Amino acid sequence: MFTPADTPAYARADIATGVADPAPPARRELSAVLFKDGPADAHGRWRKIVSTEPFRFRPELRTEDRWELSYARLRVFNEEIESPEDLAHDPRALAAMHEWAAVVDGALATVAGIHYNLFLGSLVDDDSTERDLRSFVTLVRTGTFLCTERGHGNDAAALETTATYDRRANAFVLHTPHEGAQKYMPNTSAAGGPKSAVVAARLLVDGRDLGVFLFLTPLTDEHGPLPGITVERLPERIGSPVDHCVTAFDRVRLPRNALVQGPHGRLLPDGVLRSAVGSPRKRFLRAIGRVTAGKLCMSASTLGGCRAALAIAVRYAHTRRISGPTAGSRVPLAAHRSHHARLLKSLATAYAMTFLHRAVTDAWIRHDPAERDRAERLVAVAKGWITWRAREITIEARERCGARALFPVNGLAEYPANADGAITAEGDNLAIWCKAGAEMIFGHTPSEPSGHPAAGGAEDPSALRDPAFLRDLLAVVERRWHHRARLNLRSGPSGDSLGRWNNASGAALELVAAHAALQAADAFIAAIATVPHPATRAVLSDLCALFLLDAVAPRAGELLADGYLSAAQVRALPDETEGLTARLAPHLAVLADAFAVPEEHLGDLPMLTAP
Repeated sequence: MFTPADTPAYARADIATGVADPAPPARRELSAVLFKDGPADAHGRWRKIVSTEPFRFRPELRTEDRWELSYARLRVFNEEIESPEDLAHDPRALAAMHEWAAVVDGALATVAGIHYNLFLGSLVDDDSTERDLRSFVTLVRTGTFLCTERGHGNDAAALETTATYDRRANAFVLHTPHEGAQKYMPNTSAAGGPKSAVVAARLLVDGRDLGVFLFLTPLTDEHGPLPGITVERLPERIGSPVDHCVTAFDRVRLPRNALVQGPHGRLLPDGVLRSAVGSPRKRFLRAIGRVTAGKLCMSASTLGGCRAALAIAVRYAHTRRISGPTAGSRVPLAAHRSHHARLLKSLATAYAMTFLHRAVTDAWIRHDPAERDRAERLVAVAKGWITWRAREITIEARERCGARALFPVNGLAEYPANADGAITAEGDNLAIWCKAGAEMIFGHTPSEPSGHPAAGGAEDPSALRDPAFLRDLLAVVERRWHHRARLNLRSGPSGDSLGRWNNASGAALELVAAHAALQAADAFIAAIATVPHPATRAVLSDLCALFLLDAVAPRAGELLADGYLSAAQVRALPDETEGLTARLAPHLAVLADAFAVPEEHLGDLPMLTAP
């Protein structure tokens, strides 16, 4: 099935450099396994949209003009969406939108996620009242989401903005009691036209604190902030520019139907709260339940960004030629092992990230209500792992392109900063992993290795090329950290809950990291099994083995001590990595080209077209 035509045109010069071309796998088959995600071709649809003229690369614009451009692009998106309400209900489609928006405009991914998921999604999830959503689904008014405060980030359940119920007027009074309760970083400026928000505030009824709920609040019109609302622009941040602001409320009156309700809480006219959820904290978490889908979206945006960064770096590695080993000869950067090995390692991780995201998205969509906590934890674990890996990959891609990549005009400079933003958004990675680790100490059963060798097992180094064998080693690592975390928690200082957690937190975080890598390995192996052609399966199997060797190597000493690796296998780890790299090197261009980054975007980057 493979022919030389499957090799991207920019990479065919490799044949002349001495790097063999063993008929690389077809781009379309690799793309199919990467982007086959549900019954509809959501990825193809969004890719086609971001390939059009309104999405051409415009780095020369001033910050304020880029804000307006992102909102203009949001309107182009909206014209292509048959039903924004249906999109808000579809995590898979939302994630696909983020993957492709982030390729061309990280700020577009941000404002689109806020509008369709956090804002509109919160409203369509409310089954307690009929609202007229026409101004939001037509983008006459853009939606935003106000939760985090100056004084409350990861502890948002303790936020201090209040919404006091006025029983006689059957209305609410939204108020910011002090500077620490100002809403921090929402996109509430005048850019993009009139805006409304769902605002997280503490519901007060007759002096009683009933917990945090969301309130639909008009913020601005065509002239600026509405009465009682103060919007202060924040300094410019790194990454794709978004109109971040600080927002405060001075006794803003809201109608009765401003309260966003649901099973977590319904307020009766007499001020009595009916709730199917026990504690105020749980009610808060259900009220902002859209943040879980937001984690999927943040992960997806960094996926799109890191794959685009790699596509640019690999293209540059084949087009940038340097002095060769003999006088007068010129070879592409990609010919050097020191260069392509780093790119292949990043490619292997990017494939693993993509397959993990597909699996986690599917698990979130299909989870049973009784398994909601476990499903939310899986989404959080994946978000941390994917966004951290994305930052590593985008930094690597930038470095492999040298000084030119430092200039925003060449399309790489913003991707690492955008990954930084995702690492913090929808729950800081370290905080959500600490929560996951604490839950997993006693609420998680580690995966059983499916067939690892017993002590004194096989000496054959070729086992290190077998993804199933390497996957089982990761399962051993997960079980060991789980055991240590439990022991460390029990051995912590008696009667000191923080001290006990501090004693266990290091092992708990290692447990989460091992679990994430193991889930990625399982998703990678499952994806390989769906590929029909043996040659493509073989390349993906090698890529998976390369990913897993990188994950296992730091634990080789302990695996050797416990008999899961032999001394010969530990000694062979570097050579096996080198062997896999050599086998994969001829496929470098096609593996990156399968990311299907639009040629319209790549063609706008000077360093890929200029000598």
